[in-house]
Amino acid sequence: MSDSHKYRYEHPRPALAADCVLFGFDGGELKLLLLERENEPFKNKCALPGGFVYMNETTEECAKRILLEKAGLKNVFIEQLYTYSEIDRDPRERIVSVAYYALVNRHQFELLAGRDTVRAEWYSISEIPKLAFDHNKIVKAALQRLRGKVRYQPVGFELLNEKFTLTQLQQVYEAILAAAIDKRNFRKKILGMGLLKELDEKETNVAHKAARYYRFDKKAYKELTQSGFNFEL
Repeated sequence: MSDSHKYRYEHPRPALAADCVLFGFDGGELKLLLLERENEPFKNKCALPGGFVYMNETTEECAKRILLEKAGLKNVFIEQLYTYSEIDRDPRERIVSVAYYALVNRHQFELLAGRDTVRAEWYSISEIPKLAFDHNKIVKAALQRLRGKVRYQPVGFELLNEKFTLTQLQQVYEAILAAAIDKRNFRKKILGMGLLKELDEKETNVAHKAARYYRFDKKAYKELTQSGFNFEL
């Protein structure tokens, strides 16, 4: 008799799933990726990308696989959010879900409608429809986490191209925080941190005065945090 069979539990167990809240940015608004469900329950309703955890993977590995299979996305910033275990959260059976939120530059990927999905589409945060399961609750928690996170960790850069202007960076923070930011104070503070590398490039084909491009210096940020630096906006 194998050890796995010897120590097998016979009592009922809940299924384990992972759900992903994927945020993107279009230059003006914060966006959320939603999938239209092909099958019941909640057929033709929008939902977060999600699926069941395989026996040979962690919940984070499952979340990354889901983003690849259902939306064609890989190598994105991802972080665990909460575990949702309400008894009646899924009409099929007892399902516990570990939720993750992720950030992606939406212009660098081509969305794919994967397995069990009619279509994949970006929705404005201000226009999110009623979602399947308890996914509106998960989205609300993820948005609260993101709004707190951007104030003490430079995750906002994940939503931008590798090179960006200070105006584009400010627009990201205003979109996430849903609030206007004083331009002068923002630029003074962000430049004073020493985390941006000024590039010898400017915008092209613009009606206004061409702005200089910058790049987030990950190496400088790592060295600064090791010496006790705290990112705070």
